Amino acid sequence: MSTSKPLILVVEDEKNLATLLAEQLDQAGMDAQVCPRAEAAGRFLERNSANLMLLDVSLPDRSGFAFFEELQQKNVNLPTIFLTGSAAEADKLRGLRLGADDYMTKPFSCAELVARIQAVLRRTETVRDQQMAKGTQLSREPFTFCGATINPNRMEIDFGGKGTEKIGRKELGILSYLSQNPGTVVSRRSLIHAVWGIHADVRSRSLDQYVVRIRLAFVRHHWNTDPFRTVHGVGYIYDPLAEVPSVGSSE
Repeated sequence: MSTSKPLILVVEDEKNLATLLAEQLDQAGMDAQVCPRAEAAGRFLERNSANLMLLDVSLPDRSGFAFFEELQQKNVNLPTIFLTGSAAEADKLRGLRLGADDYMTKPFSCAELVARIQAVLRRTETVRDQQMAKGTQLSREPFTFCGATINPNRMEIDFGGKGTEKIGRKELGILSYLSQNPGTVVSRRSLIHAVWGIHADVRSRSLDQYVVRIRLAFVRHHWNTDPFRTVHGVGYIYDPLAEVPSVGSSE
């Protein structure tokens, strides 16, 4: 996995302001992707990831609030700072209640905006460091996967009478995310974002290698993994309804 500069998605239709923001972000050691409309930003996020979004409340094609809610409905949880020309407290409260990380009223100091961006990024990194994947914390209770017991606290898989095996943080994150989305085809991109973070530069091949490690752990203990299947060209699915209680050999 390579390390890259934070990418900030700037959704702002005021061309001069968007250019100024991009220049300031570059000077602060960040990359900027400018989109003048919500539709363009949505298309960008379908194919790419970003560390944080600066979102204007008043866009030509829809309100920033509406676009933010659309992203949430699609499970695109991107740290966001709203930008607006309105100083109305009601608007600020609405943005924060929707789940935004911060809210700035125009005109604002670029230096202050950069400082707030850096604060949100630090906070996001801290939360991710406390998690192994989305919703997978060290204190989480054990859960089952293909009939085996996964113990996050002990970082191991318990195969009952067939022994236990230690696993790494990424393997645990993959197992947890799949177990939280049973019967659903999970794309490789979604799984990478859930385990490594939305800004991570991780190739599908790397994810597949971790999946192979998981499968080999089950194979070594002669454990059935029929409910855990590869959906070629898309990703993976864990379907507990297909689970076979008996233990047998796994391919």
